[in-house]
Amino acid sequence: MKFIETKLQGAFIIRPDLIEDERGFFARTFCRREFEEHGLNTNLVQCNISFNKQKGTLRGMHYQVPPHAEAKLVRCTAGAIYDVIIDLRAASSTFKQWFAVELTAENHQLLYVPEGFAHGYQTLRPDTEILYQVSEFYHPQSEEGVRWNDPAFGIVWPLPATAMSGKDASHPDWGADK
Repeated sequence: MKFIETKLQGAFIIRPDLIEDERGFFARTFCRREFEEHGLNTNLVQCNISFNKQKGTLRGMHYQVPPHAEAKLVRCTAGAIYDVIIDLRAASSTFKQWFAVELTAENHQLLYVPEGFAHGYQTLRPDTEILYQVSEFYHPQSEEGVRWNDPAFGIVWPLPATAMSGKDASHPDWGADK
């Protein structure tokens, strides 16, 4: 695996090394030892799948607060997404900055999202599926979010939002309740 640090401190794009032959390929997407060597959380306790029917579906921007803050390892298994993270760690040199990467079934890349980051994505194709592993169990009382189009962050989304939950659409602006 190749670990490529993003402009946001502690967040990585992970490119699996594909071992290919006439049958197809084999690749590792997680190795505790390699993750530990990069200082990443290896305590993956839950795996989730999200399926999205429509191109333009927007989900986010979600996070869990301490003591249930979670790291995520995200991969698109069908279709394509524009995956966005925001550094919400007040002591970080990249506080309130965002980063986006296109994850597709074809490029096999993963995004490692550290604790203290908000995460969301927009589907770039219909029938898109995302698999993500998390380092903490879901804890509803620790769940928070920021609005996908909050001017405090200025995220540039590639498409108009075609579908979104009422909950995601109504997250408060950053600082409104902080």
